[in-house]
Amino acid sequence: MALFDIVLYEPEIPSNTGNIIRLCANAGARLHLLKPLGFDLDDKKLRRAGLDYHEWVNVKVHDSLADYLAKENPRRLFALSTKGCNRVSDTRFQAGDALLFGPETRGLPAQVLAKMADGLCLYLPMQAQSRSLNLSNAVAIVLYEAWRQLGFAGAISK
Repeated sequence: MALFDIVLYEPEIPSNTGNIIRLCANAGARLHLLKPLGFDLDDKKLRRAGLDYHEWVNVKVHDSLADYLAKENPRRLFALSTKGCNRVSDTRFQAGDALLFGPETRGLPAQVLAKMADGLCLYLPMQAQSRSLNLSNAVAIVLYEAWRQLGFAGAISK
């Protein structure tokens, strides 16, 4: 069973999604893509970035955020945004949490952020002059922090 759901709201760039497929495979997370997608799932860039990890990760496509919530019923849904109110590092994650990320060029829409419960809209600290991180980098930082808090459950011990 996956510890976390990664939810991409209307992803636009196939290579980012491919990188996130590989990330989810290595961290044991499920990946959910919310339509409309900015690429075809057979896109060559998506396949190249995901390498052969497609078979190791559960990728589901949903018609909307409402569809995802109804079908998957996540324990808690965290939204990641430069407009978030709480730092990722100050958040205590739990198994079953879902992490929602917006599209690369515009982030999560205001109406999605407005529906988030207090404390569930998070941000990653950046330098003052910065606008945002690359989507796949942001997902990696947040997913590994959440997984670290659970003692990297399920990981190979060395």
